[in-house]
Amino acid sequence: MSAFPTGVPGRVLAFAAHPDDIDFGAAGTLAKWCAAGAEVTYCIMTSGDAGGFEPGDREGMTARRNAEQRAAADIVGAGEIHFLGERDGFLAVNHEVVGRTVELIRRVRPDVVLSMHPERNWSRLQASHPDHLACGEIVTRAVYPAAENPFAYPELAAGGLEAYKVPWLFFYGAPRERENHAVDITAEVDRKLSAIRVHASQHPDLAGMESGVRSFLQENAVRHGLPEGASAEVFHAVGVNTPATIAGF
Repeated sequence: MSAFPTGVPGRVLAFAAHPDDIDFGAAGTLAKWCAAGAEVTYCIMTSGDAGGFEPGDREGMTARRNAEQRAAADIVGAGEIHFLGERDGFLAVNHEVVGRTVELIRRVRPDVVLSMHPERNWSRLQASHPDHLACGEIVTRAVYPAAENPFAYPELAAGGLEAYKVPWLFFYGAPRERENHAVDITAEVDRKLSAIRVHASQHPDLAGMESGVRSFLQENAVRHGLPEGASAEVFHAVGVNTPATIAGF
């Protein structure tokens, strides 16, 4: 496999089902990469309209959550954000959404794509919201084969978006048996928590959330053999097009 996982990618495209998913799953890693010069783009697939804890205006909730995500991305250092606007709780794996995902991948041409995991996590079912699973499957189908197939979505090529081979696909929220890569984010924990804290519409117990996240990150580090006191985000890293890739196998 290529040397990328031990270095810093130049361009990153991070997908999530809802506003705040990226910040819980990968904000520390993204902040670390941004500080080292990576260009990071976000894509949020749903409008987040089913979030929050109070009854009321769902369109207002969408606007609030989008604003929260923009503010959190600024803390991390990310640049552009794309909001696909699919209905929260109803994200479906279909060719229309896959096509929009392929379009964005071909436009950004990232060194690494980040996504939620398409497999259900039975040890922590909250990581496996149906929209999370759909996000993972949509992105996986878009990365391979659609984004790199010049005959898939020919209207994109006609518009100047040529086929593109994604080198790496990093899944966050993976089942533990799939984890194969840890990123030490000890120096980025406070920034990650600041980004999560921005999503105030989703936190009925802020203190409990912060304590839980810190413990979770420390447990990740212990499980992956990092030094005592470290914190880590963990991923299922998949080399899609690397020097070790054998096309078609």
